[in-house]
Amino acid sequence: MFYLFTKIDSISTSELEAKLKEPIQLLDVRTPTEFRRGHINNAKNIPLTEIGSYTPATKETLYVICHSGVRSKMAAKKLKKKGYDVINVRGGMIAWTGETI
Repeated sequence: MFYLFTKIDSISTSELEAKLKEPIQLLDVRTPTEFRRGHINNAKNIPLTEIGSYTPATKETLYVICHSGVRSKMAAKKLKKKGYDVINVRGGMIAWTGETI
């Protein structure tokens, strides 16, 4: 039950852009098809359906992004529950690219 109330830190896409000047662990939790249509350089595609079995290479903070921010927040909650330091990217790729739904 506490899973529903897990607080997830988040950043804007402009804050993510600044973070990308250094190496970070950026997970894109969209489907492989969505990922192939366009993604942020150096993002790793780990679909939401596979996030439960994902183990990061290092203990560094994980940044999570999806299309609109909904799936990435779900993924971030799962990862945080597993004990990882995780930050959700608000607005997802829509905010990153400026596209409209």
